[in-house]
Amino acid sequence: MTSDVSVPAGSPDLSGRTAVVTGAGSGIGAACAQRLAAAGAKVVVVDLNEEAARRVASDVGGSAEVVDLGDAAAVEALCAPGGPVAGADIVVNNAGLQHVAPVEEFPPDRFALILKIMLEAPFRLVRAALPHMYEQEWGRIVNISSVHGLRASPYKSAYVAAKHGLEGFSKVVALEGGAHGVTSNTVCPGYVRTPLVEGQIADQAAAAGIPESEVVEKVMLTQPAIKRLIEPAEVAELAAYLCSDAARFANGSSYVLDGGWSAR
Repeated sequence: MTSDVSVPAGSPDLSGRTAVVTGAGSGIGAACAQRLAAAGAKVVVVDLNEEAARRVASDVGGSAEVVDLGDAAAVEALCAPGGPVAGADIVVNNAGLQHVAPVEEFPPDRFALILKIMLEAPFRLVRAALPHMYEQEWGRIVNISSVHGLRASPYKSAYVAAKHGLEGFSKVVALEGGAHGVTSNTVCPGYVRTPLVEGQIADQAAAAGIPESEVVEKVMLTQPAIKRLIEPAEVAELAAYLCSDAARFANGSSYVLDGGWSAR
């Protein structure tokens, strides 16, 4: 049996598409912005850090939106009719933060903030983007999850809860959007060489009772079979593929980049 569906070869062609990337001022978000722009997309760089957002936007020939994703009113303004999210063809939910502490010592306000930024904000952005995507029968939602969306680690209750929630939300969008030409997937990396990871080394050292110099080897790289941090560009490459026409049947899945961590 043969198929008349042709799969485009080579690099993704996102010419004419608009992509909104959150947390795009650094790390994975900046790498995604750069990769999507290289594929031809017009990128809207969303970040809390104005200087970083404008720098990345300038680098990729896009635009910057300085938004605190922990502020529901600010997110709603970003998602207003006629705004960048309402007209987006691609949404990459990447923004996140971390807090490391035992559950009994975990600040409730910090827990709530992490869920607001990493779960509620993606819901609000996707909710605003879907009508346009449905109307044109094409859309791509890429949620940057984590191996912690599939596995748990101690001292990260809010982060693990948010990423597990994001996995479930992404699958619901996949089921609702598939018939409308909209796909939704997650990318689940292990520890990536980003400011977020570098910033938690001290907290991990305190929680585990080891020197900071030993955190990467004795905490972060104990589970993967490949003993190194992932580079942001590696995550961005997979995200770009999921936005391509070649990946139009990829939907509702979790794409793992964890060096073998979850194979255990």
